[in-house]
Amino acid sequence: MKFPEVEGRNLEGTLFKLPYDLKGKLNLVIIAFKRNQQSLIDEWRFYLSQKIQNYEDFHIYELPSLNNSYRFMKFIIDGGMRAGIPDESIRQHTITLYLNKNSFKKALGIKTEDKIYLLLIDNNGNIIWRESGGFTSLKFEDFEKNLSQFQ
Repeated sequence: MKFPEVEGRNLEGTLFKLPYDLKGKLNLVIIAFKRNQQSLIDEWRFYLSQKIQNYEDFHIYELPSLNNSYRFMKFIIDGGMRAGIPDESIRQHTITLYLNKNSFKKALGIKTEDKIYLLLIDNNGNIIWRESGGFTSLKFEDFEKNLSQFQ
């Protein structure tokens, strides 16, 4: 399965054409649909930040995903997110997607917006590993096993 071609801007204003503008040889994208899912992302990031230093050319991106209808409010939404994230590196790696969520979810086989989704993607957009929901040590071990195959 491949990651669909979509566009978005990071919280610093840079345009990304995904999956091709992702910077790593391998990239973990974390897709969220609801504001209250940020704590799940933060928990994953906490554990990931301790491990990713061992891997070269690997990046983590957060993809808050909203319907096109919110595009007219993107300056307010993105501005609020930018103000809430003091770390410039995280702002550079947070790409807000304003899109047709139904088409996006269908392309990725996502059935519900009640979870976050983690996808390990190579630089050609191939999905190597996928998981959903909050952090567990078993999920993390599976992620590490898949990541290490490419190092």
